Amino acid sequence: MTQQITEGICITVETFYNQEQSNPINNEFTFAYRVSIDNNANFPVKLLRRHWQIFDSNGTFREVEGEGVVGQQPMLEPGESFQYMSGASIRTDIGRMTGTYQMENLLNKKLFKVNIPEFNLVAPHKLN
Repeated sequence: MTQQITEGICITVETFYNQEQSNPINNEFTFAYRVSIDNNANFPVKLLRRHWQIFDSNGTFREVEGEGVVGQQPMLEPGESFQYMSGASIRTDIGRMTGTYQMENLLNKKLFKVNIPEFNLVAPHKLN
């Protein structure tokens, strides 16, 4: 589990290897990740966009960008949390992800970026 705080917004990420959807013989490794977003700031926020960078160990890199997360643009009052699950597939049994969320301070309408901490994607057989 990794965690990072940007401007009072705490992002925590936990990863899981999805063996049922992976096919190592075909170099397909699928991972799920759970993201928790905690608003520890003293102002309400809205998550507008996401920007992911996904790397695998053979040097392949791709970016994913879009509105919100899992079809939502959650609004969080101070002290509130939002959690969601998503996933990614890579071509190797080791990789990593990092990124940012674009947030809006709902009091002053200013946009700001919140860092998503880098986290590893590692198939369990690599941990032995």
